[in-house]
Amino acid sequence: MKKLLITGFEPFLDFPVNPTMKIAEELNGLVIGEYLITAKILPVDFKQAGQKLIAYMEEVEPDAVISLGLAAGRFKITPERIAVNVNHGPTDNEGHKPIDEMISSDGADGYFSTLPYRIMVNKLLENDLPAEVSDTAGTYLCNHVMYQALYYIKAKNLNIPAGFIHIPASHELAVLHGKIPSWSHEDLKKGIRICIESIS
Repeated sequence: MKKLLITGFEPFLDFPVNPTMKIAEELNGLVIGEYLITAKILPVDFKQAGQKLIAYMEEVEPDAVISLGLAAGRFKITPERIAVNVNHGPTDNEGHKPIDEMISSDGADGYFSTLPYRIMVNKLLENDLPAEVSDTAGTYLCNHVMYQALYYIKAKNLNIPAGFIHIPASHELAVLHGKIPSWSHEDLKKGIRICIESIS
């Protein structure tokens, strides 16, 4: 059976819970579509997150990789089209605040997702779940891990689908935060299952 590595993030900034963490943990060990799911949680740490993701890829040897991230404020599930070679943004959980840092000195300016993101969006819409392709993963940890995974795949000449999907806040997080749109946890998880089923 094929293997899929899925990652979520720990809580960060002013978000005391991270729905990607809960979704990843609940999908761990399940068979979805053609894939047995292995889930890992990444730290919100520029110095560790990308390297941990690569270590997990080497450990699991997956046939596909999906990293999940919280896009608080978005109200659609948004598979990302591209990751760019820059770290920039708020302070991470270890106190590092990058300003215009390059992720890789020998990497491309950007790497396109190899996930079937258009198919994912169409399938989500068919199931009445709001979705669209996003053209910016930002320059925070979400972009960082997407770039690192795609850089590694390119460097190792691997031919596997990999990329990043941003999700809205859960109702649990929205209640705690107070100022962001949200989805039910079950709809968020259903959406990610649909995305996984879209990968052949």
